Amino acid sequence: MAVTLSVSDTIATITLNRPEKRNALSQAMLAELERLADSLRGAGDVRAVVLRGEGTDFSVGADIGEMEGRMAAPVPLAEARRAAQLGARVMRAVQGIDQPTICALKGVATGGATCIATACDFRVAAAGSRLGYGEVKIGINLMWNALGPLIELVGPAKAKRMVMTGALFDAETLAGWGLIDEIVPAGTEDARALALAADYAALPPMAVQMIKRSINAVSGALHAAVLHADADQWLLATQGEDFIEALAAFREKRAGRFSGN
Repeated sequence: MAVTLSVSDTIATITLNRPEKRNALSQAMLAELERLADSLRGAGDVRAVVLRGEGTDFSVGADIGEMEGRMAAPVPLAEARRAAQLGARVMRAVQGIDQPTICALKGVATGGATCIATACDFRVAAAGSRLGYGEVKIGINLMWNALGPLIELVGPAKAKRMVMTGALFDAETLAGWGLIDEIVPAGTEDARALALAADYAALPPMAVQMIKRSINAVSGALHAAVLHADADQWLLATQGEDFIEALAAFREKRAGRFSGN
């Protein structure tokens, strides 16, 4: 399985397990991540959750090859719109996990992978790891209702810088901005995430989970009202000439020539 779940004592670990593709997120992986996250809400024996990636990277984000394949076989707009909302459902599922969630980051995390990391409560990063949102480089907006959690963590100006440039930022910079909670020596990020999970698992679970739910409700009160249309923005962006050019430039490792169309 490309996404796995294991439970040890009271700590659940979700692993992105597609290392041969640097954990590129396929539609099937996202659907499984949504299912597993939803299943943990009712798991009374689980008191904390760790999300990690197998291999050298947490995840390089959406599987571009799979996305291009879907674009080559167009479907009715209503069906495409439903499919485009899967990422936002994954975000809601991860944010909706009652137990505290800790994301262990290493190597590269970009695009949808960084979105998922911000849906967790805490982020531990290996020294030297880099995170970003590369969507703009292939001519699309950031979707998945992911702008809200990012702005909460780093503020509007730095969120614009991250999303509008599509650049990767080192963990040390992002710790200063508030996106990363803790940096640890490379190779120890999983152990540190598990140690933090154990700290939370040792606390009274009802109180911890009610506090988490209340803080999330206050900080994200306007998310649904403001970000509900980001999938529709994505559908519009993928109809433009710049999207086709951006994908070609990405494949060919060259600068894009964009017209604004």
